Amino acid sequence: MERCGWCGEDALYCEYHDTEWGVPERDGRALWEKLILDGFQAGLSWITILRKREAFRAAFQGFEPEIIATWGEAEVARLLADPGIVRHRGKIEATIGNAQAYLDLGGADAFRDMIWAYVDGQPIQNAFATLAEVPAQTALSQQVSRDLKRAGFRFCGPTIVYAWMQACGLVNDHLVNCPRHQAVKGL
Repeated sequence: MERCGWCGEDALYCEYHDTEWGVPERDGRALWEKLILDGFQAGLSWITILRKREAFRAAFQGFEPEIIATWGEAEVARLLADPGIVRHRGKIEATIGNAQAYLDLGGADAFRDMIWAYVDGQPIQNAFATLAEVPAQTALSQQVSRDLKRAGFRFCGPTIVYAWMQACGLVNDHLVNCPRHQAVKGL
């Protein structure tokens, strides 16, 4: 058995695959952070974001929505000058708006409950044998994306949402020949 091929041989990527990807995330604030990072990944590789994750956490003050929601142009300018993160005005401004949308929904517990309701509280267990079988998006990720956008979120299209659902364990897309498939299924 071998791990899913998307992580290659990079040690950081393998560690992420082996310990984090696909593990059900039930903390609403952590779900929000991961959605923001997946939004920053748009147009880039996930390993780029993974390598910058600690710099993102520092720059965005631990991804505390209550802090980020109050930010304005001064903070946007500070972040655009930070070489440790992806410096993209639209994604930075979307993060501020997404913090406001998250709080408008009711915060961590409300966000968690909303997201996990899409899968009736239990991860979807897929059984893909090859990476070619794994979809980039699904009808469910399209629905979640539409609902998030209606709630005021940005940078949350159906492909981003599906990658986020995989990362957060709402769906188990570890390949069946990967040792993590059964381990994650048992969580």
